[in-house]
Amino acid sequence: MTDQENKQEEYKDTEKNSEELNNFKVANNPAKDFMYFVLDLLKTGVIVFVIAFCLRYFAVQPFIVDGASMMPNYIDKEYILAEKISYMTGVPKRGDVIVFKYPGNPNISYIKRIIGLPGETVKIENNVVTITNDKNPNGIAMSELYLGAETLTLAEGTTAGAYTAKVADNEYFVMGDNRQHSSDSREWGLLPKSNIIGRAWMTILPANKFGLQKRVNYNGLSSLIAPALAGN
Repeated sequence: MTDQENKQEEYKDTEKNSEELNNFKVANNPAKDFMYFVLDLLKTGVIVFVIAFCLRYFAVQPFIVDGASMMPNYIDKEYILAEKISYMTGVPKRGDVIVFKYPGNPNISYIKRIIGLPGETVKIENNVVTITNDKNPNGIAMSELYLGAETLTLAEGTTAGAYTAKVADNEYFVMGDNRQHSSDSREWGLLPKSNIIGRAWMTILPANKFGLQKRVNYNGLSSLIAPALAGN
């Protein structure tokens, strides 16, 4: 038999084997097939649930802003995501907008901006916020360009005069951006670090505000606590 004939015979055998495989009969058991389908569906559901659970409690958490205390930067009914990971590996920064458990009632969540860090002194007088710390022993006035043009930072809500607060370790001084309409550290005191849930990270709704939230930098004023306190 020639090489050409051998190749033809091999091709026929391959074709025959292919036809035999295609015609292979599979046992038909609808009840068993349905059971496998249900089990696969349950396994997929469990995996999705575990992933969603981890994201919800360890990575991000959704919130809806209620009220106008953070106007004009966060509006009433704004749907945001707070991320938790950065505070697991680092410390809160000055200027961060955070979501936290209200010290007066842990069942209520508030959203405010971090102004004073551990070890600092915060003074409010004549519509100016002054921060005193180791690097600025004489105090330095904060430049808050994110505030509304008509916003006044008063001692307490709508009360004029001077206000001074010494921020202890593991505590933060927080205020709303809408200073005259915000219940914050001026009213109920310092915020324990343990009450912080996460940092406002992303706006989902309304659609015209969709996007990541940028962090704030202050000229001449560090956004972090001194290195000696960083581990507190």
